[in-house]
Amino acid sequence: MSAVTAEVGDDVLKRDSEYEQGRTALLFVDMQRIWCEPDLDPTHPQGAESYYHRRLRQTVIPNQVRILEAARAAGCNVLHTIIESLTLDGRDRSLDHKLSNMHVPKGAPEGEIIAALHPVVNEIVLPKTSSGVFNSTNIDYVLRNLDTRYLIIAGVITDQCVDMAVRDAADRGYLVTVVEDACATYSPERHDAALRAYAGYCWTTDTQTVVDRLQALRRA
Repeated sequence: MSAVTAEVGDDVLKRDSEYEQGRTALLFVDMQRIWCEPDLDPTHPQGAESYYHRRLRQTVIPNQVRILEAARAAGCNVLHTIIESLTLDGRDRSLDHKLSNMHVPKGAPEGEIIAALHPVVNEIVLPKTSSGVFNSTNIDYVLRNLDTRYLIIAGVITDQCVDMAVRDAADRGYLVTVVEDACATYSPERHDAALRAYAGYCWTTDTQTVVDRLQALRRA
């Protein structure tokens, strides 16, 4: 095994290996109204014309819609993780979320996935109360039951919950794709720094490349 390839059976895998039919899944991280609509989040106030919300509105959400449509057409499994407590009072939240005053009550309207990405029948929604989806959900169990090898990740925040998903997925043996123009954080500097920091755990690419690959998967 080298730093760039790994032999698994008859396969030689790379971080940017072509996706496989039946083994490719798409994960959206925290694309909820509270984080994606201006001024709904009391812990991270961001106005409609802030860098963050302009990037979501102009770039990230349109790109995510393109990826979602391509993934559905290719028959890929689609998963959404959301921040949401299991209780109305949030007593089940992680200590970090309690200290951060971060609480989305079970079933709260502001915790819903944005309309543009609203799950259809048989898409999986995993509520979490930590930054890392692998820490407070059964996503690893679910992905393995789905025979997933390739995990495409997009969402918010690039240097927080997306970061955790990328690193934890890589450590568990998934080949991770991060779609850099389908993720957002609060400044371009933070976004770029995060992508550099976890570049060794994933293949970082853009929406068009992922869409092309998913369309090729559908044709195959």
